[in-house]
Amino acid sequence: MPRALGIRFVWDPSARIGRMRIIDFQDLTKEDKPVLDRHFSSGYYENSHFNFTNFFMWREPYHVRWAEDGDVLYMTCEWEGELMAIQPFCAEEKWPEATAKILSYFEEQGRPVLFTGIEKAYAEFLEQYDGASFEIEDDRDNWDYVYEAEKLISLSGRKLHSKKNHLNAFRKMYPQAEYLPITEDIITACKIELNNWYKLRIQDEPDDPFIGWERKAILEIFNDFDYFKLKGGAIRLDDRIIAFTFGEALNADTAVIHVEKADPNIRGAYPAINQGFVEHAWSAMTYINREEDMGHEGLRKAKESYKPFKMIEKFNARRK
Repeated sequence: MPRALGIRFVWDPSARIGRMRIIDFQDLTKEDKPVLDRHFSSGYYENSHFNFTNFFMWREPYHVRWAEDGDVLYMTCEWEGELMAIQPFCAEEKWPEATAKILSYFEEQGRPVLFTGIEKAYAEFLEQYDGASFEIEDDRDNWDYVYEAEKLISLSGRKLHSKKNHLNAFRKMYPQAEYLPITEDIITACKIELNNWYKLRIQDEPDDPFIGWERKAILEIFNDFDYFKLKGGAIRLDDRIIAFTFGEALNADTAVIHVEKADPNIRGAYPAINQGFVEHAWSAMTYINREEDMGHEGLRKAKESYKPFKMIEKFNARRK
């Protein structure tokens, strides 16, 4: 059973006010998925990070922790020794009380108050919050790219003409290639392709620690794929998986793509898995969130080339 420890109450005999509320955080584990799923599905969140899979995949490098107090989910993470809060997950009318508890927690820890990756609505709330003043800054490197599902399927129009050309070239050169949903039957082959991708990337960027963390996280997902309730797709060419991807519903009208890997030496492999996955798994969705570019120049160029319909802004907030 997931542990929902939430808030503990501590009696301070030296205080006339009877009790002090302290958020009691715990490390995130796989077994916590039902609790977090319930909170994330109770609201309409557009931030690609706001789902169990994303927090679980990056829980180790970012030291992700959580606590539940009634109808509120609290989360923190840490990077390079800096403690950061995620916005509270609850109804908006509970934001003032939940925010006050977060501020009290940081004060108790003796740490400066910093929120990371918050959505625009919560950033606007913090600007008007009576309990403290915040310096708000946008985090452009972590804005999400959102596309119309129909456009990713059809690749119609002048702006996507080059993508359509790459896809058509792939189909002409490799008519035997087939799209497959990810099942237990092909997960081993997907792992082999992941290792091939990793070897190429680590040669190009040997000092990037995220490449190794991502490989480990993907392997964890593959090792228990059914548990995470994700949809996945792959392209098989001559008995080899040359591309794979997986994602899930982010909200009522948007799917989020967590991972997409392909052999960069095969022309059109990326457009083929991109188009095939949306067509076969997400054609009923209005939007596809393909996450952020992390400030990586090549990744930004690739994501912009698909002509996003909109960007999901994210902000950081530091208490003044």
